[in-house]
Amino acid sequence: MRTASDFSPLYRSSIGFDRIFDLLENAPQTDSWPPYDIERSDENSYRVTIAVAGFSEDDLDISHEPNLLIVSGERKEQDKVEYLHRGLPVRPFTRRFELADHMTVTGASLNNGLLTIDLVREVPEEMKPRRITITREDGAPKAGQVEKPKQAA
Repeated sequence: MRTASDFSPLYRSSIGFDRIFDLLENAPQTDSWPPYDIERSDENSYRVTIAVAGFSEDDLDISHEPNLLIVSGERKEQDKVEYLHRGLPVRPFTRRFELADHMTVTGASLNNGLLTIDLVREVPEEMKPRRITITREDGAPKAGQVEKPKQAA
């Protein structure tokens, strides 16, 4: 599915967002099964909840690659059973979630047919905003700044 949006004006004033624009332009048309929720509990904590009724822990696989969370499920064949009606959707699936930089998976649990995956954004200290001081080229202090008095030896 291609978007009808033109992101070229944004390229003039943003640097390093190419990946985001590519994601928006090439957003895949996804299957709606299994259904899922994405929650944000605070600025850096997220939770993905996927309805996986009929799947056990052994039937599910969660993998975390750089900027990608992949959840897949395939129900192991049980004894040969003759179904008169099969209405439970337990077909194999793979669901991919694009993740922002510095997202890590902190845990996963399966309870009452809901797979819950917790994620946290952990920005490294060197990536956090910091204040840069400005000095003059001659090394003199800024105007209005008092130079420390020199002590006699």
